[in-house]
Amino acid sequence: MRIRRVNIDELPLLQDIERAAGHCFREVGMPEIAEDDPLPVSELARYLGNELAWVAVDSADVPAAYLIAEHVDGNLHVEQVSVHPDQARRAVGRALLNHVAEHAAAGGVPAVTLTTFADVPWNAPYYTRCGFRLLDDSGIGPGLREIRRQEAAHGLDRWPRTCMIRDL
Repeated sequence: MRIRRVNIDELPLLQDIERAAGHCFREVGMPEIAEDDPLPVSELARYLGNELAWVAVDSADVPAAYLIAEHVDGNLHVEQVSVHPDQARRAVGRALLNHVAEHAAAGGVPAVTLTTFADVPWNAPYYTRCGFRLLDDSGIGPGLREIRRQEAAHGLDRWPRTCMIRDL
């Protein structure tokens, strides 16, 4: 898989990838997550406009996974990373996470953050294997607190959530 910036005409494909990736949440008793709508194209375009949207593409240059990020509290925050189930367990997500970490480090950003489900195997435990660690309350800045507030308002706190950081 090769990683490159997202093209504007691929934004609907990102939605398809997110929908497909969400289906696995049914298997762990989280059907509401599986049925949640992906981000609107207009919002995905904002990440593209900020040059913080990447895809992992197959040999035909078709996106199989994506990652979008934004600057939060002086760090680069992973807003969403989704891998199509057909490409799961092939280190595609890890490659995207490493790519965003390299991008952040090249820009002098000290860390990459994300929020995730604490008990879902391909969430917090996976991110730990990718070099992230749990962030305690004292390390959570105002921007990350606002993200967590928005997640709670969206109903995501029905399941344990956590903030994580990967120091660069």
